[in-house]
Amino acid sequence: GRGGAEGVREYACMFRVLLSLPNKGLLLYSARRIMSVARPLVVFVLGGPGAGKGTQCANIVQEFGFEHLSAGDLLRSERDSGSPDGELIDSYIKSGKIVPVEITINLLKKAMDRSAVKKFLIDGFPRNEDNLDGWERQMDGKADVKFVLFFECPEETCLERALKRAESSGIRRSDDDPEVFKKRYRTYLTQTMPIIEKYEQRGLVKKVSAIPGPEQVFEEVKKIFREL
Repeated sequence: GRGGAEGVREYACMFRVLLSLPNKGLLLYSARRIMSVARPLVVFVLGGPGAGKGTQCANIVQEFGFEHLSAGDLLRSERDSGSPDGELIDSYIKSGKIVPVEITINLLKKAMDRSAVKKFLIDGFPRNEDNLDGWERQMDGKADVKFVLFFECPEETCLERALKRAESSGIRRSDDDPEVFKKRYRTYLTQTMPIIEKYEQRGLVKKVSAIPGPEQVFEEVKKIFREL
């Protein structure tokens, strides 16, 4: 799909053509098809902190042409930008809590509107009931959620990876601190797992074990995305 004014003109032109058709049933069907094409396609990417979501998202971007939006990266970038919400975001991140949904969705929506690509991996979202309610309230009819890509990973493995990330990058994220990590993992178990279960009941969860190395994990991920 095309973004911006050009895309809007293209859809308006298609509707004008459809309006000239004698068969109104066909008009309704075609209009629905166009609206579904016009909506961006979204895959939510969830898993514990340190499960390797960012690594796999980078692979999917390269192989399948998605745009990767990390809720955490968008929030950290907003925090560092000196915006009015920056201090509030910082206090939530440091305490391992989930940032208010209005802030996160506003950042995600702005990033989606700016992008020429209309296929998105939204990583680290929705992380709790409030996130899910906010998404369904603010984005209903504006995006087509295909499925949740869920990376299963035990706490010990996640912690080990988070600590390695801090060592190898030389940049210690405040949320990679072991104490903050434990709080984040507890938050993930108590608040994010119920969301994954909810999507599972809707038949919308694709599970991948994140325990093997990144290459093996991506082999499994590729099988899922080839079916899209």
